[in-house]
Amino acid sequence: MINLTIKKVILWIVSFYILTIIGIYTLQRYIIFQPVELPLDYQFVFENPYDEFFIKTKDNETLNALLFQTDLPCKGLVIYFHGNADNLQRWGKFHSDFTSRGYDVFMSDFRGFGKSTGQPDELKLYDDAQLVYDFIFDLVDKYKRSKVIIYGRSLGCAIASNLATKVEAQKIILETPFKNFSNLMKTNSRILFLPFDFKYYFSNDEHLSKIKKPIYIFVGTKDWIVPNQSSNQLKPLLKPSDQYIEIEGGGHKNLNTFNKYQQALDTILK
Repeated sequence: MINLTIKKVILWIVSFYILTIIGIYTLQRYIIFQPVELPLDYQFVFENPYDEFFIKTKDNETLNALLFQTDLPCKGLVIYFHGNADNLQRWGKFHSDFTSRGYDVFMSDFRGFGKSTGQPDELKLYDDAQLVYDFIFDLVDKYKRSKVIIYGRSLGCAIASNLATKVEAQKIILETPFKNFSNLMKTNSRILFLPFDFKYYFSNDEHLSKIKKPIYIFVGTKDWIVPNQSSNQLKPLLKPSDQYIEIEGGGHKNLNTFNKYQQALDTILK
């Protein structure tokens, strides 16, 4: 009787493990992309004014983008690539970290996010980032490519770092980056011993090794979404002049509330 019970428990554990593995592999698109769509007539609400744009892609999709302009003498432009969830209504408020320091900010929603059409796809997101970069410089002639700062946050770090390998820029700033998506998932699920590679790469490690521009990385020591075990693996890829800035007690979503983050931005964006 005891042996039968043990066998049932083992069978249940094995079945649960197999179903979990299948679920993670099957649902990886939904794990990594968590968009919230918005109607085309949605009016964004921010404390500061903005200009809204719609950018047509080569495959006839549309990207929604916002431009926030500083009230100070403009030092340059920050092109901002946000995280994996929601839309510009959530992310737009972060423009103030840059407009308050004399930089305009241009940010777009990924495919399928907010008012942007289509379905998110890694290679298409890289192409879209190039399109966004070209669009703003074609639209506004006051910006110099040599003065642009490429900023990525979480998932957006991989898009930002990929773009930085291909275009002219002054520097690149990454907030809470991971080594690559497969490494991140295996780090967060290490107890499961995932026996497969993921369909998505989002390889910051591959991109960083090709970037000649100055790189600044912000991480929090209490980030449970992108654990330090993953982000720390980017350190060996940095140049001696690059900076890896650890925010003690910082999590995945609150680094800009820490004085160390704000003080570092003061120096980086001076």
